Formats: sequence, structure tokens, C-alpha cells
Amino acid sequence: MTDSLTALKCRLADVHHLHTAAAVLDWDQQTYMPPGGVEARAEQKAVLSRLAHTLFTADETGALLATSEEAVRGASPDNDDGALLRVVRRDFDRAVRIPPTLVEEFTRVTALAQEEWAKARAANDYAAFAPWLERILDLERRTAEAIGYADRLYDALLDQYEPGMTSRRLDEVFAELKRDLVPLARAIAERAGSVDASLLHREYDEGTQRTFAEAVLKECGFDFTRGRQDRSVHPFCTHFSQNDVRITTRYDRHFLPQALFGSLHEMGHGLYEQGVAPALEGTLLSNGTSLGVHESQSRLWENLVGRSRGFWRHYYPQLKRAFPSSLTEVSCEAFYRAINRVAPSLIRVEADEVIYNLHIILRYELENELLEGKLTVADAPAAWNARMTEMIGLTPPDDRRGILQDVHWSIGIMGYFPTYSLGNVLSVQLFDAAVAAAPSIPGDIESGRFDTLLSWLREHVHRHGRKYLPEELIKQATGVGLTVQPYVRYLKQKFGDIYGLT
Repeated sequence: MTDSLTALKCRLADVHHLHTAAAVLDWDQQTYMPPGGVEARAEQKAVLSRLAHTLFTADETGALLATSEEAVRGASPDNDDGALLRVVRRDFDRAVRIPPTLVEEFTRVTALAQEEWAKARAANDYAAFAPWLERILDLERRTAEAIGYADRLYDALLDQYEPGMTSRRLDEVFAELKRDLVPLARAIAERAGSVDASLLHREYDEGTQRTFAEAVLKECGFDFTRGRQDRSVHPFCTHFSQNDVRITTRYDRHFLPQALFGSLHEMGHGLYEQGVAPALEGTLLSNGTSLGVHESQSRLWENLVGRSRGFWRHYYPQLKRAFPSSLTEVSCEAFYRAINRVAPSLIRVEADEVIYNLHIILRYELENELLEGKLTVADAPAAWNARMTEMIGLTPPDDRRGILQDVHWSIGIMGYFPTYSLGNVLSVQLFDAAVAAAPSIPGDIESGRFDTLLSWLREHVHRHGRKYLPEELIKQATGVGLTVQPYVRYLKQKFGDIYGLT
């Protein structure tokens, strides 16, 4: 290793640690921090973000990077140092375009806005949050203009979360999904009465929900000696190292799936972070390669595993013992059908697999219109409700269950929502590839064994961290790039069976 590369790695380690320190503060803000601490916390996070950005974009970093690139020129694409320099170059060239003052302002405003969103959501008071959304939109536009883009403003923001993806490609993906999923949803709606999900709304003690869910997470492979689960307003996963991964969930004593499948979802993210190769720890390669690939892991464990018949053939007897008064007379098949019921839902995180992507398309369309000035902040709730009525068939009765339901805009991550749908698509591609390589996986799941599946994901996805761009990683793992059809086929087969569709 050259002296310049050693010096660069030391410098990048400092940047990494500043970011993870900020992540600790963010996790605390969303879980345990008293509301009165928000202004001080905003300043703390703002300073850390400015310091990290300034250190990363300094002339010395650029000089060390250029010298190191010469030293590893011609290295194998699989070489860790070569991969690190490719990622650093990409991040550096983008970051140097953003002024440190903008980074600091963005962090400060979103830290404050997050608390205002939580209060506005609880009070169903969009007007209280609207000025903050105006400020965030301005900051997002300024960031996008600083980064630059060839086609649409949205592309600059999207690329931060899904490198290589463009809004034009997203339009193609979403058009294909709508073409197949809207008719499927309509066909299912004609048979809506054939599945009863009322059993999910009985009494389910919160403490028992937590005990059951955490036992399942442990058996799936989430290492609680290197991670923990807590409660938050909106579920999320964060990590401060591979050995300190935090996930959160939320509970509803009269709706069992919220915490149960929310926990499985965030566990998928957590497994990814715990599975990155130890050699990448503390470097800019230690995160997942993209939010879409990250989401593929959460949706794989939540849906392809957690909502499968085989999973519940193993776990349902345990669930009945945990909640005897609510489930005694309910069969495993009835429970399986209930948790997979397809019905229009106001809330994205509670939406079924068929309807879920329509929620994402709605948000994607509105984000573009807000960013491009085609939609005003004042008119956004009405536009949200109209789009919900048109696309999903429900009109939110209030903003709390409408435009205020998601935390994302308040924390300044516009361009993020499409990664949820990309994750849905990729989850099936990856699961199919795993089963093709290890046909025992469905049977293993039915027996409560998850090591074969997790080992395949560790080998083909997790361990690589950010070494490869999303498309490169998916091609290596599955043999082809992103393709929608396996996902659509999975939905048609699964729900065609449940609803008796031909």
C-alpha cells in the first residue's frame, strides 16, 4: 500500500466516524431524546455534517485521491482498494460541488423539521409543517443545482440514493408496474370478500408482540449482540458499525402486522449491515450499495419469507400460544390469507404487496411536481388526496393519514421513495436466484431454518458493501440487470392462488 493511499484511508476513516457520530445523534433523536433537546441537537448535527463535508472535500483529499488512483491503476475490479477509490472518486466529484454552508444548513433545518413533522402529524396540522416543507424544497433544489444534472432536477437527488438510476428509467419501470398491477388489483377487488382480515385487529398485547418478534428476528439471523430494536414514530434502520446496528418498530395493540412485519422489514436492512465484509469496516465501502438494493433485503425478508405459507407453518403454532385468546379458533391457512389480504390502504407501510407500489408512484409523481414548481406546498394535500382517490380508490379523511404520514420529506430525503419499488422488484430477482442455487431454501424456511438463504445473501450481496454499483451487483448475483417481470409473475402466482384467479 502506498503512503498516499494509507494517508487517504486515515482521512476517510475520520470522515466516516464523523458521519456515524451524527447517526448516533439522529437515532437518539428518533427514539429517546426529550422534545426539548431538538434545537441543540440540530446544531450538533449541523456542525458534524459541516466538518465531515469540509474534511472530505478538502484539496488535500483530492490530491491524495489522485495520487492513489495512479498507484492502483489497472487493479482487478474485485480489488478492495480499487473499489474504494472508484467509490471515493464518485462521491468526491459530487460532494465538492456542494458548499459546506449548504450542507450545514440542510442538516440544521431537517433536524428541526423532523420534530415539527412529528408534532404536526400527531395534531393533524399540515399548516404547521408547510413552512418547513417550503424550506426543505428550496434546499433540495439548491442541492440538485449544485450537483448538476443532464435531464431532470430529480435525477441529481435520485442518484444520491440509487447510483446510476434516472427518472426516465424509473418512468419505464413504473409504467410497466402500473400496466400489470392495476388490472391485478381490479381482479382481486372483485373477490375482496373471499379473504377476512378482521382477526388481525383483535387484542394483541404490545409486550408479547415485542417478545415474539424479537425471537423470530434472532432465529432469522439478526445478531442481538451486535444490534438492538427500539420504538420510534416511524420505523427505520441505522448503524454505527457492523457491530452496532439499530432497528426500530412501532406497535398497535389492535393491529398485529404493524410491528410484526415492520420488525421483519427493518431486520432485512439490519442483516445487510451486519453482513458486510469485516475488511470494509470503517471505510466508505461499509454501507449497502444503494437504497434499492437495501430495500430488496427488507422486502425479501418481510414478504417473500415473512408472508409465505412455509414461514407460518413453522411459526403459527408459536404465535397461537403467544395470543391464545385472539387466535385459538383461527387456522394457519386463515392467518396466511389474512396477512396477505389485498385491499386499498391509506397507509403506505401497511399496504399489501399489490397496492404498495401505487403508493410509491404517487409520491414519486408529487415529488417531481413539487420540486419543479408545478405543484405548490399549499395545494399539495389536495393533490395527494386526489391522486390517492384515482390510483388507490381511497380518499384520506385527514392529513395525518395522507400527506403527513411519512417522515421522509421532513428529513430531507427527496428522491428516496422510488427505491422502495426498486427494492420490491429486486427482492424477487434475488430470492429466485438464491432458490435456483439452493433449492432447499423453501423447505428450510418451513422448518424454521434460514441459514442457507442468509448465507447466499451474505455471499452475493451483503459482503460486498459498496464495492459495486447496483446494476453491477445485481448482474453478478442473478445473471441479469433489473427486470420487472419476475416480480410481476410472483405477484400474479401468489395472489392468483389466494383469490382463485385464473
